[in-house]
Amino acid sequence: MLKLLNKIRKTGIVTEPVDRSAELDALGLEVKSIIDKHYAGSFAIRAVDAGSCNACELEIHALNNPLYDIERFGVHFVASPRHADALLVTGPVSCHMSAALLRVWRAVPEPKWLIAMGDCAIDGGEFAGSYAVMDGVNTLLKADVLIPGCPPTPALILRAVLQLLQGMHSR
Repeated sequence: MLKLLNKIRKTGIVTEPVDRSAELDALGLEVKSIIDKHYAGSFAIRAVDAGSCNACELEIHALNNPLYDIERFGVHFVASPRHADALLVTGPVSCHMSAALLRVWRAVPEPKWLIAMGDCAIDGGEFAGSYAVMDGVNTLLKADVLIPGCPPTPALILRAVLQLLQGMHSR
């Protein structure tokens, strides 16, 4: 054990430095200012995979990694819809997931907002017209924000969260 610790001490840090985007930081700070003002510093999102290929979920995970670190701006993903301020849906909404999605939507407390993330969630994407899907979330529920892309980048997702927050508080 001591041998290993000495090796670690001698080697030092070998990863490259984090190069954060100035645009992403500016977006995040704008998001944070709205969240601090209207949500006591915390905006919770419940993500639901309604039948996606998981590419959108990978981008959501990227938002939580140390490079993007969306939680530093006050946005975090929660496991329960009862703790959420907004619902983020990915995938074309498979027929088997439609009832579950509606149950999750009803569990989100008012006021609540719906975000459709990715081309599949918007209009069915690659899966549009299939007998197994509903061709997007708007066939069941009205989305407040649409995030196009296959998959959308973390910066686009953060920009959509900002758009949602600005829209909610400009009324």
